[in-house]
Amino acid sequence: MVVHCVDYDLADPRAHGDGCTSADAERLLAEIRRLAPEIAGRGAEIEAARRVPPDLIDTLKSIDAFRLFMPRSHGGLELDLPMGLHIIQALARIEGSVGWATMIGNGGSLLAPLLPRQTFERIYGGDPLIDRNGPILAGSIAPVGTAEATYAGWRVNGRWPFASGCQHADWLTGFCLMTEDGKPLPSDGGRPWVRGFLLPAGDWQIEDTWHVMGLEGTGSHHIVLADAIVQEANFFDLEKGTPCVPGPLYQAPAHFLPLFHGAFEVGVAEAALDDLLALANSGRQQLKAAVPLRESEIFHYELGRVSAELRAARAMLEAQVASHWRHAVAGTLRTEALLTEGTQTAIWVSAACVRVAGACFALAGGSAIYDSSPLQRRMRDLHAANLHAAVHQRHYAAAGEAAIAAFDRPPDAF
Repeated sequence: MVVHCVDYDLADPRAHGDGCTSADAERLLAEIRRLAPEIAGRGAEIEAARRVPPDLIDTLKSIDAFRLFMPRSHGGLELDLPMGLHIIQALARIEGSVGWATMIGNGGSLLAPLLPRQTFERIYGGDPLIDRNGPILAGSIAPVGTAEATYAGWRVNGRWPFASGCQHADWLTGFCLMTEDGKPLPSDGGRPWVRGFLLPAGDWQIEDTWHVMGLEGTGSHHIVLADAIVQEANFFDLEKGTPCVPGPLYQAPAHFLPLFHGAFEVGVAEAALDDLLALANSGRQQLKAAVPLRESEIFHYELGRVSAELRAARAMLEAQVASHWRHAVAGTLRTEALLTEGTQTAIWVSAACVRVAGACFALAGGSAIYDSSPLQRRMRDLHAANLHAAVHQRHYAAAGEAAIAAFDRPPDAF
């Protein structure tokens, strides 16, 4: 197996903002390169356990892999978006479930600042020199719970799916339809009011439901609350909330989250191409083929086509991440148009990465279907990731609607 990490020009001043230090990212990428053979060698174990093993989570904690976007004021690295996503991409290129677990854990660092300051301090207010390894946030963004107004707080009931990383998280989040007397409460825009909330992981029940065909090692079980009284101070508004800490990372987290998925998917697609190249360079010659793979003109043609699509996906993602980060630094990110644009990019990148992995799998031939081949795992992981709500194809409709609304036909155009 070939193991690579993403190359990233940390010296490029255009890559990061004034508040970030490239030394943190350099150190972390060096640690990831050091750990890469060990992580890659545990792929089958991770799938069989249906989670990232606790000792590996502890190792990732020890190198600060879950602190990429935590505020520096509270012990985090507070890397800029491009730098942090390159690190997630590097981990995904080594092992999909490890990349997914770190993606989810770091995404939680963007949600917590939307809480009231006293709750945020409860989560992150420990001494970072003492409690270097925590906390990790995880959960589910599906708005399938209900929060009923009561005199004592909000009575929450729900069963949330796809709670990736729930077994190693310190705090878990769910999203609820806010109700009173059993009826949905309206938001400012008249739509049903939906908010997220965070509670300590020990307050939740985890149902062992994660028996799936892709991303098997992510432990994305259902999490449950029944008649739990949740205080107002534990709720946040993902779309309209005001962050309690400063910094461009925390102003519009909903705009960033689809791009997290793009980074993960590019990393896994890069791994699939690595696997195919390693197979070709092993001297493999397929049944009835005139020459080995590495000498085949047909293989060269297909490899050139596939690598072009991967380069396009990587370039599109990097351009969108850079654009979003410029807007975040300028304080101009929080618009519906940019949310739609970023989501559109993430959808296309996700689908392109699925195509890349599928082509690599097919080009590898019959050997790719065995459990011993990482190619079948890359393909399954990407197909599963492609179905996530953040990058689902149905969201293309918003981009299409925006394109129609923006079209201004000159009177003499026809």
